[in-house]
Amino acid sequence: MRIRPFCTALCIAALPGPASAQFIPAESSLSGLYPGKAYSPYAERSFPDRVFWGDTHLHTGLSVDAGLFGARLGLDDAYRFARGEQVTASSGQPAKLGRPLDWLVIADHSDAMGFFNDLAAGKPEILKFEQARSWYEGIQAGGEAAAAAALNLITTFAQGNIDPGMLAEYSPGGKTFATVWEHVVETADRYNDPGNFSTIIGFEWTSLVAGNNLHRNVLFREGAEKAGQVVPFTTQGPVGSTDPLDLYEWLENYEATTGGSALAIAHNGNLSNGLMFPVDAQYTGRAIDAAYVESRAKWEPLYETTQIKGDGEAHPFLSPDDAFADYETWDVGNLDLTQAKTPEMLQYEYTREALKNGLLLESRLGTNPYKFGLVGSTDSHTALSAVEEDNFFGKASNAEPKPERMQHPFTETEVGVFEGYQLVASGYTGVWATENTRAAIWDALARKEVYATTGPRMLVRFFGGWDYTDQDLNSRQPAFRGYEKGVPMGADLPAGSGDGVPTFMVYALRDPIGANLDRIQIVKGWLDAEGATHEQVYDVAWSEGREPDAEGVLPPVGSTVDVAAANWTNTIGAAELAAVWADPAFDPGQKAFYYARVLEIPTPRWVVYDAFRFGVPIPEGAETEAQERAYTSPIWYSPEG
Repeated sequence: MRIRPFCTALCIAALPGPASAQFIPAESSLSGLYPGKAYSPYAERSFPDRVFWGDTHLHTGLSVDAGLFGARLGLDDAYRFARGEQVTASSGQPAKLGRPLDWLVIADHSDAMGFFNDLAAGKPEILKFEQARSWYEGIQAGGEAAAAAALNLITTFAQGNIDPGMLAEYSPGGKTFATVWEHVVETADRYNDPGNFSTIIGFEWTSLVAGNNLHRNVLFREGAEKAGQVVPFTTQGPVGSTDPLDLYEWLENYEATTGGSALAIAHNGNLSNGLMFPVDAQYTGRAIDAAYVESRAKWEPLYETTQIKGDGEAHPFLSPDDAFADYETWDVGNLDLTQAKTPEMLQYEYTREALKNGLLLESRLGTNPYKFGLVGSTDSHTALSAVEEDNFFGKASNAEPKPERMQHPFTETEVGVFEGYQLVASGYTGVWATENTRAAIWDALARKEVYATTGPRMLVRFFGGWDYTDQDLNSRQPAFRGYEKGVPMGADLPAGSGDGVPTFMVYALRDPIGANLDRIQIVKGWLDAEGATHEQVYDVAWSEGREPDAEGVLPPVGSTVDVAAANWTNTIGAAELAAVWADPAFDPGQKAFYYARVLEIPTPRWVVYDAFRFGVPIPEGAETEAQERAYTSPIWYSPEG
């Protein structure tokens, strides 16, 4: 259905006007026209009324791989850039965001954090080890010798063959490791500016099993006073582990020891080769049991559904009826491209399939381990959270803007290749919170009232309940009605009554400096009585000038992309879209989830801007335009309420 455009401020709260008096939400001691109620609809409001934009996954030169790929920027540079200042990139060119971010998580790899900086500096306490001396000499020689040294270093780390004495210094218990972490937490505290810019302390636990990516980003709610009482968990060293269950135990111990709070975000899984979302057994061979599902549900409330190394919402093999499932797909192999991808692996890697399998596991074991909200991140290894298509600084510093970067493979082996032009300018996370503080941002992440975008900063609200109406949407105060009558994204539907059907209220406002909107879709997944999972994608709101055909298929919105001029126009699409939608196939006896996907009109990919600015051809096979999008966290329904 299509709903007429509504006021642009609705996505944030509500505007004064004739409709404002229709709903007086706050209890008050005021008297007068509305005894017992506040006249101002904004007085005593407590629900999250602002979106704050950030990145949950950024690397600096403290990460070994980032340093090897040329990153020379550190923590200060990353924070300054994120809050809107101009910095000089590792490649020597000036860099600045089009708009500042509101918050940032620097999540450097915990294993050997800070090692490369000391290696590159040639510190004597490092060069006394034969391995380090060989790498240092190769890097200093440059050219092919440097490339060979870098490859050998990465392989040695990945295979766990680091000299034990050297590794001990850069692992828990080592003095150097503790000093580096102290620098991390102190710098985060120094840049934390409540109300203006929030720094959330974190690290990336880098589980890599035979090249299969099982990484998690750990985020702390508090600052150095608590996060500084520990050092990060690692996969190598005397107490390290690649098993997520050991990470969960570490998180449990952190909270018990410090009184702080922490959570983990599962890394985008499309390079895990079927290990990220197990259904029957972990990679260790341990069966998926009650302990596993309960621990994962407790410690991993979020999933990184889109980032530079591909989008992970859906795959056309798994969702053949979804015309928009094949978006920035990376499905060649694992992180090291040492094992080719097979179709059987895909169901254990992608967002939508994991959400469906979570329903299945809940029916078996009583807990849904994949009941996660959706976030977008950069995973940039440049210290620059720059994913605007016309301002994309790449995955690593050796892929920062230059004429040849589209042609240079990101990685290549005998089982597959990811070309340079396949890197994805993605993504960011929108957080619905009451204020821009560490605690408010972290709490919103923990309760999953967040959504992922591939970069654009569109405003999206998604509510679920049992009796939303078009009047609620058009009241000029839909956020008030949304919280009053139901739940926001990331929550469970409240228990229904009678023979009711769940209703969902969704609305989206385009990025103020971005593209118009094509459509809003609601994606439903459910578990039937026989234990089989299903999915359906519904178009619920779209721009004017088209209608679904006899089979219910909505025609494409069209395209205004001018590749030669690296341009597009907002002469198609809509600035805002909204709908109240009732599930036409609801079965009260079936577990289900619902999330919204918002699509923009087509716009140029970053390769088009590179071609225009550098005067170089676009490689054959490179996509030149894409429909960027937002994914809300789901809302879940259970017959048990």
